[in-house]
Amino acid sequence: MAVLKNTVSGPHDETLQAVNDYAMLGLRTLVIAQRKLSVDEFEKFDAALSEARRALDDRDGKLDAVFYSVEQNLQVLGATAVEDRLQDRVPETIEALTEAGIKVWVLTGDKEETAVNISYSAGHFKPGVKELRLTQVHNSVEAAERLTRHRRTIQEGASEGVDAAKFAFVVDGPSLAVAVTNHSDLFLSVCQMCQTVLCCRMSPLQKAQVVRLIKTSEEKPVTAAIGDGANDCSMIQEAHVGLGIMGKEGRQAVRCSDYAFGKFHFLMRALLVHGHYYYIRIATLVQYFFYKNIAFITAQVYFAFFSAFSAQTVFDSFYLLCYNITFTSLPILIYGWFEQHIPQEKLIEKPELYKQIRKNAYLSPREFIKWNLLGLWHSIVFFVGVYLISSDASISESGQMFGTWSLGAMLITACVITVNLKLALETYYWTAVTHFSMWFITFGGFFLFVLLYAGVVWPSFITAVLDAYWVYFRFFGELSTWLTLILMIVTALIPDFIIRARRDTLSMLPQTDNRVHSKSHESSNNASFSEHTPLNHANPVVPIKFSTLNETSEF
Repeated sequence: MAVLKNTVSGPHDETLQAVNDYAMLGLRTLVIAQRKLSVDEFEKFDAALSEARRALDDRDGKLDAVFYSVEQNLQVLGATAVEDRLQDRVPETIEALTEAGIKVWVLTGDKEETAVNISYSAGHFKPGVKELRLTQVHNSVEAAERLTRHRRTIQEGASEGVDAAKFAFVVDGPSLAVAVTNHSDLFLSVCQMCQTVLCCRMSPLQKAQVVRLIKTSEEKPVTAAIGDGANDCSMIQEAHVGLGIMGKEGRQAVRCSDYAFGKFHFLMRALLVHGHYYYIRIATLVQYFFYKNIAFITAQVYFAFFSAFSAQTVFDSFYLLCYNITFTSLPILIYGWFEQHIPQEKLIEKPELYKQIRKNAYLSPREFIKWNLLGLWHSIVFFVGVYLISSDASISESGQMFGTWSLGAMLITACVITVNLKLALETYYWTAVTHFSMWFITFGGFFLFVLLYAGVVWPSFITAVLDAYWVYFRFFGELSTWLTLILMIVTALIPDFIIRARRDTLSMLPQTDNRVHSKSHESSNNASFSEHTPLNHANPVVPIKFSTLNETSEF
C-alpha cells in the first residue's frame, strides 16, 4: 500500500482494489512496482547511498532519505497474494494463554485488513469486540486526540461495567512512530487498558521498540516474544524471554532465541505445565534452604546465652559438616526433579491455575517471612524441649544429667527429622524414588551415620576428637529421650499441619490420600481442582506479552 502512493503510472486503481480484496480474504499481499534509472541517476543514487552508510550521525535517517528519494515516480506492475494458513491448535493456544492471565499482543508486518482478519480467525480478537484504531495518523495532534478519545471510551465502558476484554486496540506502523515519539505514556496507558493489541505494518525495529516500551513501563512486566523469521530477531532479543519457531522462513529466529519450538501450540504445554512445575519446584527449593538452616543453626544463638557467649559450639563438627551435605540434601533434590502438585491434565484443562503463581507469588516477601518464621518456631521448640530434659536429672534412670554433646545430639536429631517431615508435608507427588530417598536414604542413612560415628573409636587420622563417643547410645537408652523427641517433633509441626490442612481445604479437593497421585494411578485420578490450588495462594506473576499466530508467526 505504501508503494502505491509513490506510483505515477500503471494500473493503480485495479491494483488497489485487488490488494483490498486479497486483504479481506486474510491473504498476505505484495505490490510490485518498478522505476528505470539512467546511468547518471544510478551513479547519483549510489554515491548518496555510500555517503549515508558512512555517516556517523543519524545514519538510519539519512539512509531512509536516500531510499525514499529513489522510490518515487514508480510504475506499478500489479499485486500478488499468498495464503498464510494458521498452524493447528493456534486458536485454542491463544485462548489458553489469555485465560492464564497472559496478555497476547500481535506485532506483524501485514496490511491492516489482513492482520485484523487473521486476529479474528486465530481467536486473538473475540466476536463482538470493539475495535479502537490508531491508523493512518501522521501528526502529533491527531494522534493525541485519538488516543485521548480511546482512553475516554474505555473509561466510560469500565464505569458501565464493560470488561476490558471487550476492547481491542489496532495500530499501524506510521501511527505508532508518531504516538511513541510524542505521546508514549498516553499510548502505553491505552494499550494496557485493552485486553488485546494488534500492531500491523510494523518494521522489525518497531517490533523491538514496542517490546522495549512495555518492558520498561512502570509495572515492569515480564515480556516474551515469539517469532519464526529474520524480521522477528530484534524483538526476540529485546524481550526478557525469546522464543523461536522453526518455520518455513529459516532458522534465524531460532538461533537468537532462548527456547525453540517446532509448533506454536507447543507453547501452551511449555508454559502452563512445565513452566508451572518449574516455578513451584525452584521456589520451594529456595524457601526450604533458608528455612532448614534457620531451624538448625539458630539453636547455637540460644545456646550462647547459656555459655556466657564463650563461642562454645553446641553441635559436634561432624553434624555441622553433614547437615546440608548429607542429612537434608537428597529429599529436596528429588522434590525439585519430580514434584507435580497438580496433575498435568488439570493444568491444561484449567489454564487459569497459572494466575496463582503470577507476580512471583511463592517467592514474595510474605511467603519468605512465613517460611522463616516456621524455621524460627522449630528452633525454639527444639532448644526449649532439649534444655528442659537436659536440666532435670530426675528424668534419667541413672540420675545423671545430659552434657553439652548430648544436648547437641538431641537437637540435631529433632531438627533432621522435623525439616524432612516438613518437606514431606509440602510434597504432593509421591513416587517410589521419593519414598526411597526420604525414608530409607535420608532417615536410615542419618541414624546409621550417627551410630557409626558415636559408636566406633576412629583412628586419629580420621578424627582426633572423641567427644561424641557413645553419646547416642546413652541418651537413646532413656525412655524420656524418645518421648521428648516425639513431643518436640509433633509440637514443631503443628503450624505446618494447620497450613497444609487449610491449603487442602481451600482447594476443595478430596482427602489427602486421593491427592497423593503416583505414576501407577495417575491416569485414573479424577480429583477436581478449583481455582484455589495447593502451594499457590498468594498474588499472581506479571503478565507475559506474547504474539505470533500463524505459520510464519510474528510476535
